[in-house]
Amino acid sequence: MYSGSCLCGAVQFEIKGQISQIVHCHCSQCRKAQGSAFATNGIVASRGFKILSGEDKLTAYESTSGQKKYFCKICGSPIMSKSKSKMDQVRIRLGTISSDVTERPMAHIFVTSKANWEDICGDLPQYESYEPGR
Repeated sequence: MYSGSCLCGAVQFEIKGQISQIVHCHCSQCRKAQGSAFATNGIVASRGFKILSGEDKLTAYESTSGQKKYFCKICGSPIMSKSKSKMDQVRIRLGTISSDVTERPMAHIFVTSKANWEDICGDLPQYESYEPGR
């Protein structure tokens, strides 16, 4: 089980189950949403994701049709995104997880959109768009 929160602690959540398909996304939307070079996201089952407190402190932005990004309206921390086409999944921002994450990232995606000042290091595969199989 994992626990997590936003920066101010108003939104607290837990995850029961594994985190899958962890990727570093370099697309312009993720860069802007994070205010950084990339966003590290992972998939959790909706049934295993629970807001413990502060659900009323979450607000959403529909970044693309059918997909909403949720963040704390007090501190602005991005928490997760949900897609109408994949209601059984929550895409969690790994930086909000307080527990040690045992699963590891599998790839860098949308590397052709990366910030020009960023150098990607390491041995993870790099893809021009989504990783194969998605």
